[in-house]
Amino acid sequence: MSQIFFDFSLVVAVVVGSSLWRAPERALAETYLLTAALLLAGGMLAINAALGFYQQAHTRSLGQSRARAVMSLIFTLGLAYLIFTVAPLGQEIRSILATSVVAVIALVLMHRVYVAHSTPQSLMRQRVLIFGSGSRAKMVGKSLQRSDPNVDLVGYFASPKDSETEISAKGLLSGLGPLTPQKSLTDVVIEERVDEIVVAVSERRGGSMPMRELLDCKLQGVRVVDIATHFEKTLGQIRLDAVSAGWLIFGDGFQQGLVRTVVKRLFDIVCAAILILLALPIMVVTALLLLMEGGGPMLYLQERVGLNGRLFNVVKFRSMRADAEQDGKPRWASAQDERVTKVGRIIRKLRIDELPQLFSVLNGDMSLVGPRPERAYFVDKLTQEIPYFAVRQSVKPGVTGWAQVRYHYGASVEDSAEKLQYDLYYVKNHSLFLDLIILFETIGVVLTAKGAQ
Repeated sequence: MSQIFFDFSLVVAVVVGSSLWRAPERALAETYLLTAALLLAGGMLAINAALGFYQQAHTRSLGQSRARAVMSLIFTLGLAYLIFTVAPLGQEIRSILATSVVAVIALVLMHRVYVAHSTPQSLMRQRVLIFGSGSRAKMVGKSLQRSDPNVDLVGYFASPKDSETEISAKGLLSGLGPLTPQKSLTDVVIEERVDEIVVAVSERRGGSMPMRELLDCKLQGVRVVDIATHFEKTLGQIRLDAVSAGWLIFGDGFQQGLVRTVVKRLFDIVCAAILILLALPIMVVTALLLLMEGGGPMLYLQERVGLNGRLFNVVKFRSMRADAEQDGKPRWASAQDERVTKVGRIIRKLRIDELPQLFSVLNGDMSLVGPRPERAYFVDKLTQEIPYFAVRQSVKPGVTGWAQVRYHYGASVEDSAEKLQYDLYYVKNHSLFLDLIILFETIGVVLTAKGAQ
């Protein structure tokens, strides 16, 4: 909250203050100046919040934060231009504001990136208590210690129904036996100055959770989340070993409204058309290189599963030998696949082989951002082996996706299960801002030559 107040106050103060300092008589006469400053500050806060600048940054790298800062700068400057153009302000005031607004927005974004990645950890630490002492609680504890350096795990509070524990007596704050002190959850939360409680019990029925005490903790300002929500917010994924059908059905998200569909389609058409024009020289050079390499057509069509299970043909530059599946049996493509040609290895690493899919975006079979489309053979296999796999087909498949920028190259059922956890997060939380974040991070993946499937 202090970060939000600081950014809001700084923008308003600089916009109004610079005008009063450079042209006090004209600024005092501009009745719309304060309104314009408030609108700009509020809009900037909304943009920064949507891009995650007021959340902990442990799930993204410094480069990803910088990419989001560039996005915020573009959108906020566009908003500033719109506000100050529409507002009936004098030309001199507009000139003063143009300089001051650019400076303050850049300063705010640099400060956000600095706070997220450079502030001493002691000022950013969160104290977390895990309610439970079984296998689920142990899994949460390990993920916290591995993924979030800004978290202090204060310990585990055993559920009354925990018959067995996988946590040592040293880690228990209130336990199952005579060697562990018996305290109420509320007392432990106050003593340990807990900021968040993660409920990680295997069984929630039959009095396994002290509901009244959990409510008291929440009323005192302590966040109380279940295990699935914890992984969603912390790791940007919906863990298959923590989620339930009830959580998916009754929780928020999974919005597939008309407005979102129309906006996403318009975004896809405009961006795909622009990208095709920009990438046309690259596609021509790639086609010539493949032609020089010889041994088959430059493009290949392959049947994939799209929205709601509908089949369509995906178009890609050929990166494998023409006889890659001469026996007709589908195979996973691996990161060091021997079937990949010399030119194919380069275009796969730089994702150039995916560029023809932009035409599939234009005709509506695909979207720019979404779960990667799989072949029908693998979809049937994975649907049987992995729970909720079919959920990813409720949105259009994408040229790139959340799983592609968050997970390494996948070439097995186990990898598909890991990637599905990111795909489920996208299906649940997809928005125009998330699409933009994924596109910006995809550029980073390509520039660092990490490659993708």
